[in-house]
Amino acid sequence: MILLEIPWNVNPIIVKLGSFELRWYGILFASGFLLGYQIMVNVFKKEGKPEKDLDVLLFVMIVATVIGARFGHYFFYEFDSFLKNPGTFLLEMITPPYQGLASHGALVGIVTALLLYARSHKDQPFLWVADRIVITVALAGFFIRSGNLMNHEIVGKESNLPWAFRFNNFTLNPDGSLRMTPEAITRHPAQLYEALSCLVLFGLLFYLWNKFKEKTPRGLLLGIFLIWVFGLRFCYEFLKENQETFEDQMALNMGQILSIPAVLLGIGILIYTFTKGKNIENV
Repeated sequence: MILLEIPWNVNPIIVKLGSFELRWYGILFASGFLLGYQIMVNVFKKEGKPEKDLDVLLFVMIVATVIGARFGHYFFYEFDSFLKNPGTFLLEMITPPYQGLASHGALVGIVTALLLYARSHKDQPFLWVADRIVITVALAGFFIRSGNLMNHEIVGKESNLPWAFRFNNFTLNPDGSLRMTPEAITRHPAQLYEALSCLVLFGLLFYLWNKFKEKTPRGLLLGIFLIWVFGLRFCYEFLKENQETFEDQMALNMGQILSIPAVLLGIGILIYTFTKGKNIENV
């Protein structure tokens, strides 16, 4: 029997108590940080860095990721609305639920935070800490995109491939419960494509770090991460529905436009790594 579609009937809400909802997305989002923290504990132990610094690094990463991703969403996708009522949007950026997270904004937030972190931790230069953090970010990407899959969001375009998913539309019943109505069409499981790509990248980056450890060429893992994640993001966008209606009039959507400089930056970092970077210890 040939599989013609995969009905995706997972309820995004695990449990609902009054106005409180525990969602798969929240569990998966938090899991990325928790497992990432354990990976960094292993890294710091093997490279002789003070483990007490990890609490600061974890806090920096959480704040930078959430604020950067929220700001990026409003700046890149809802800029006109943001200008009309900046006070409301600024409040929404820092208060849950965090609906609308832009990975390109998260990248800017994380890079900024790591630059500040490295300035106050002289034994952990920017490229050193960035090379190791991207291992955990790749794993977090797997969990976040899996969360998008659980939420039936960031869906792909219509597809008749054997592994196409039939997602659901959601409406609220009068009693507050969720009613799921299957879509009429099947789609590319774009969230799954990106999740699996991030998982493979995590395995590659962890393998390279485990092989070289403190001898890992500065910038190698960061450069690979940027090219892999945003190069594939550029390609996957051709298989995804646009997130905002204004993108329908664009030759390339916002995700693709923002991915181009990230890929170019990754290429530049790798060129630096294999020329000057190997001989510089404090960058």
